[in-house]
Amino acid sequence: MLLAIDVGNSNIKLGAFEGDRLMEHWRVATDRHHTEDEYGILLNDLFQSRGRSFRDFSAVAISTVVPPLTPTLEEVCRKYFGVEPLIVGGPGVKTGLKVRYDNPREAGADRIVDAVAAYSKYGGPVIVVKFGTATTFDAVSADGEFLGGAIAPGVSISTEALFARAARLPRIDLVRPKSVIGRTTVDSMRSGILYGFAGQVDALVTRMRQEMKAPEATVVASGGMAELIAPETRTVSVVDPSLTLEGLRIIWERNLATV
Repeated sequence: MLLAIDVGNSNIKLGAFEGDRLMEHWRVATDRHHTEDEYGILLNDLFQSRGRSFRDFSAVAISTVVPPLTPTLEEVCRKYFGVEPLIVGGPGVKTGLKVRYDNPREAGADRIVDAVAAYSKYGGPVIVVKFGTATTFDAVSADGEFLGGAIAPGVSISTEALFARAARLPRIDLVRPKSVIGRTTVDSMRSGILYGFAGQVDALVTRMRQEMKAPEATVVASGGMAELIAPETRTVSVVDPSLTLEGLRIIWERNLATV
């Protein structure tokens, strides 16, 4: 089996693949101070909760936007799995995408992985909207070229700033309000956050489609807030929660001869 590990700034997502089938998945908090043994214990507990063990996995593929964790996770793979992991963005790793960034090394590994999965699963042109610590918008052409995109503050960052800076505004759980015009402070905040971010998605996607000369480009949403925000947009056509994990599987398969 393949273990796909997507390391984000806030969470680490893990997926166990048997062939192209996602058998299990987990989400844990990212802690850049954990040692390889602490991550080993954490993974062992997760695996045991589903009746699995380190021995079930013959390969590991990793995408990370937290560089300090890379050597730690590499050591976890060697020590507990007995394998050398495939690190997306590492030397010689083939993604199958032509990256048109001015400096391709600046494009985050998670963005490339998402683009690979979206193009492979839905074809091009395609735009990926990822709701993470940051909200990212990435464009892939009909020919499979990663054109670049946009990066905006994520939902959590923006709402935390609102709570921190406005003394009279409470922390809230983000759910769909009864109406856009809120009749309480809490509902007004929910409306501003939910519909404000939905409007941001539509505005940026519309402009990107224009620049791409692709008015019908498919828009795929992923990330923690995708299932809440995407239905309130006019442009998102697909919500795919496992997009990044699928992208890691696809990239691993493209590099089988070298891993």
